[in-house]
Amino acid sequence: MEIINILDQLYRNVLDTTLLEIIAVLFGLFSVWFAKKENILVYPTGIISVLIYVYICFFAGLYADMGINFFYFVMSVYGWYSWTRIDINKKPLPISSCNTSYHILNIIAFIFFFFVLRYVLINYTDSTVPNWDSLTTAIFIVAMWLMARKKVENWIAWIIGDIISIPLYAYKGLVFTSFQFTVFLIIAIMGYIEWRKKLLASKVA
Repeated sequence: MEIINILDQLYRNVLDTTLLEIIAVLFGLFSVWFAKKENILVYPTGIISVLIYVYICFFAGLYADMGINFFYFVMSVYGWYSWTRIDINKKPLPISSCNTSYHILNIIAFIFFFFVLRYVLINYTDSTVPNWDSLTTAIFIVAMWLMARKKVENWIAWIIGDIISIPLYAYKGLVFTSFQFTVFLIIAIMGYIEWRKKLLASKVA
């Protein structure tokens, strides 16, 4: 009986999926695919998706995710600049990996954003999932920064965040978005493998 109720709720949530959410999902999928291919189109497609999600997350009560999508917009503009900027040797930003200092800074940034966001959500919003919302948001803030700097570890952060986001969005009734994060997870795994190969190849060359 419980399984039937879950399936019925899932069906109802699918019917409630809006055209706006579908558009956001499609552009989000394009963005992650272009990121996997290290294609600059990751940013314009991503910008369209995240601006729509600012609107969607506000009405879903996912306030931290609304904030992270606005942050995505800002970081997409920066990433667009960073990826297309040519250095003194007339070469674009290469794929690289984090050193120890970078890892420490990432951990500190994650902890800082998690607790700040958690405090804000608990004390100033009606969020029903403050811990999970803050967790995914803190992870994705770090992931977006690492992607803008073309650090291969950005994919590890995306993978962890995607795994958590799949049930979170399903719980909030955004089934199509939950499906999007399932696809994101698959592409993120592929992206990590592809970027890792490019990084190793560049070291050999």
